Amino acid sequence: MISSSTPATSAASLTVATATHELDAHFAVRHQVFVLAQGLFHGTDRDARDDDPATLHAIAAVDDEVVGAVRLYRLSDDLWKGDRLAVLPSARIHSLGGELVRFAVRTASACGGRQMVAQVQVPNVRFFERLGWVREGTPAPYVGIMHQPMAIPLRRPAP
Repeated sequence: MISSSTPATSAASLTVATATHELDAHFAVRHQVFVLAQGLFHGTDRDARDDDPATLHAIAAVDDEVVGAVRLYRLSDDLWKGDRLAVLPSARIHSLGGELVRFAVRTASACGGRQMVAQVQVPNVRFFERLGWVREGTPAPYVGIMHQPMAIPLRRPAP
């Protein structure tokens, strides 16, 4: 598992949250984006996946402030899912969305995954395609807005 900071091409550091304050910051970013800004969830966006100790909560920090988050988890032996990608509006100038997606892909790959899937808000499909993801199936509503199923093959690290 990748658990130490990984330098990004931006001014951010990326890591899997392990300390309580890192997890709190991860959830705070998601709350700001999905509950307050987008109104996709009422009260909280947290669910049973967040309570599963196998779920990984990645964070992006700029100047020691957590400003981005994504979670990822194994669906089967070699299939992973990434979701809840969120970057605070004030930090979007750092291109952290792409950095977080690439970090999640590298992390799932390092954990033995062969493929990663996601449900992507339709306006963000082109962004994911530029990162190497492909559409799978047709868009469907999730929490009231259309999401496109997408996938990317993962490369296992060399032995």
